[in-house]
Amino acid sequence: MPPPRTPQIPVVVLAGFLGSGKTTLLNHLLRNRAGTRIGVIVNDFGAIEIDAMTVSGQVGSTVSLGNGCLCCAVDASELDTFLETLTRPSARLDVIVIEASGLAEPQELVRMLLASDNPHILYGGLVEVVDAAEFDATRQRHPELDRHLAVADLVVLNKTDRVGEDERERLRATVAELSGPAAVISAEHGRIDPELLFDPALRPDGEEMAGQLSFEDLLRQEECDGHGHADHLHAAYESVDFTADAPMDPRRFMAFLDSRPEGLYRIKGFVDFGGGDPDNTYALHAVGRFLRFVPRPWARGVQHLTQLVMIGAGIDADALREGLAACRAEPEPDAADTERAMWGVLRYVPEPAREGDAEADAADVQEAAAEA
Repeated sequence: MPPPRTPQIPVVVLAGFLGSGKTTLLNHLLRNRAGTRIGVIVNDFGAIEIDAMTVSGQVGSTVSLGNGCLCCAVDASELDTFLETLTRPSARLDVIVIEASGLAEPQELVRMLLASDNPHILYGGLVEVVDAAEFDATRQRHPELDRHLAVADLVVLNKTDRVGEDERERLRATVAELSGPAAVISAEHGRIDPELLFDPALRPDGEEMAGQLSFEDLLRQEECDGHGHADHLHAAYESVDFTADAPMDPRRFMAFLDSRPEGLYRIKGFVDFGGGDPDNTYALHAVGRFLRFVPRPWARGVQHLTQLVMIGAGIDADALREGLAACRAEPEPDAADTERAMWGVLRYVPEPAREGDAEADAADVQEAAAEA
């Protein structure tokens, strides 16, 4: 029997100039992780304001947090080494967040991740945190902020409670202009829904079973401050689902991805290209400008479907569904033309998986289809 396929761990880069609130946002993610094990890599460990009661032990520059998360203090030269450590199966992490120092060039971190030979990581996006109250002053002090916004996949306009409504709208328009197609969401005290950045982990082994209120639960209640959870988190973005029982035309589908609207941050799911590759479904992972397909064998007896989830801010759900519906293949497509059209898809397929992954992938697809 082949060894089980090792899942790839998304790595999210969290950037922003000093005072923007990215450390507050990071602490919010740790407190609202919903059972997800998070690995944290930071340039300056002293900036992490983790409550002392959550720290269970420390070895060198790696801290093990009582909630199953890890935290490392590194510089750029050590990044690959710590990624190797955090992606070991024994760490059992679900996502890794790199908090760039306030003066770091986030695009360099992104380049390092995309060029990494580590087969266990997957690029999870560049999140730029901006201080709404100090935006103009920060931009004057650090003109490179415009460049940072231009390469961001998601922009969090933080501390919006400190500016009036008119100023908030002006800032959103300015940030949107500078960041291009990136999604822009507003936040107070760094409170964003973790599901915007990564999927919550499912723990079938009972490790995260519900019981009496934990410190994490109490902190979440405190952060809500008497308001509904959705008031702070879910209201900032939209999630759109799409399902089709007809194969997608590869050329039309790639045209849709190339022209996807502003504000669409993540796309995930499975695509059926029909005659383009009748033996495989294609797992799709898109974050900002990053795109990847991974072919996986169809499980026996599973209905061939395209199932996608799109996440963003200010997106038009109906328009997205209509655009995807228009990507469906003709009832009797030309086989040769469909095969040629698949070349556009295959450009975004990584190197062949190690031997033995096919059977594990098929099991993954069957499990996903059963949950759908």
